[in-house]
Amino acid sequence: MSRVYNFSAGPAVLPEEVLKEAAAEMLDYNGTGMSVMEMSHRSKAYQEIIDTAEADLRELMDIPDNYKVLFLQGGASLQFAMIPMNLMKHGEADYIVTGQWAKKAYQEAQKYGKANKIASSEDKTFSYIPDVSDLPISENADYVYICENNTIYGTKYKELPDTKGKLLVSDVSSCFLSEPVDVTKYGVIYGGVQKNIGPAGVVIVIIREDLITDDVLEGTPTMLKYKTHADAGSLYNTPPAYGIYICGKVFKWLKRKGGLAAMKEYNEKKAKILYDFLDESRLFKGTVEKKDRSLMNVPFVTGDKELDAKFVKESQAAGFENLKGHRTVGGMRASIYNAMPIEGVEALVAFMKKFEEENL
Repeated sequence: MSRVYNFSAGPAVLPEEVLKEAAAEMLDYNGTGMSVMEMSHRSKAYQEIIDTAEADLRELMDIPDNYKVLFLQGGASLQFAMIPMNLMKHGEADYIVTGQWAKKAYQEAQKYGKANKIASSEDKTFSYIPDVSDLPISENADYVYICENNTIYGTKYKELPDTKGKLLVSDVSSCFLSEPVDVTKYGVIYGGVQKNIGPAGVVIVIIREDLITDDVLEGTPTMLKYKTHADAGSLYNTPPAYGIYICGKVFKWLKRKGGLAAMKEYNEKKAKILYDFLDESRLFKGTVEKKDRSLMNVPFVTGDKELDAKFVKESQAAGFENLKGHRTVGGMRASIYNAMPIEGVEALVAFMKKFEEENL
């Protein structure tokens, strides 16, 4: 069977080169006579895998020396609790709610202190990013929290909020490594890897060293302290070893592709093909304000639920997988992460044109 075009929002498409490499090394990694899946995380071979992965990520993102890179578990959702537990020194934080994940992070933070919703786009079903140039930042806020790319709703911050000197914390799960970033603008930048980097089970946290202390919320479990993992080089307990190994391979792949500037150019080119079609289509329409469109997640609708369902069914039969929109919004969504080839987007648009002709 040939490979399908997989538009899943996560776990998502991985580079074919990486999958083939992993397949070739499945039974014998680098002459060790065993798979990385079977390898002790305390072994020299594994230490080299995690060290190389970190070094390559640092190079790709130009991460300064005063930031730690942590490979953790629990997904981005566990960070919704870890962040206030570790960073709410004054018991207060500001949240900008632009989608379901930012909303969940905001709700979780309320368990640990005072969480203020200082801006939201919920009034228009999260179809835009609010103006963040002059926000009512709270005087006692320990940080300002955003979800930078909203997977479900297909929006993306084009400008970071003016935090008025406060720490910025950002969830970049669905735009991780899709374009260059200035890490120094963030106190913490983190994301689950299962959308744009690797298999589910790993979350990468990039955190400024001065924020890693023992001064955490009383009762914080040992495993939920950043210091625990920073001090142990992400090997305090058994890490998601195989997942980190695949992430490392994706970092190498990204370097071969020319790094994050080259990826941004490629992603813009891919997204333009789909957005240009949506803008001129007589049947399909995008659901996001143009200025806030994501390069990674493209939601669209026909305006007729039955026709949406028909499109999802027929697209699947034609080899386009996972185009059904998130259950909370319906319609369709094409996630076109780094590993989605441009041919996949071109083929999808050709299929959409054909469907439009047959159903108007």
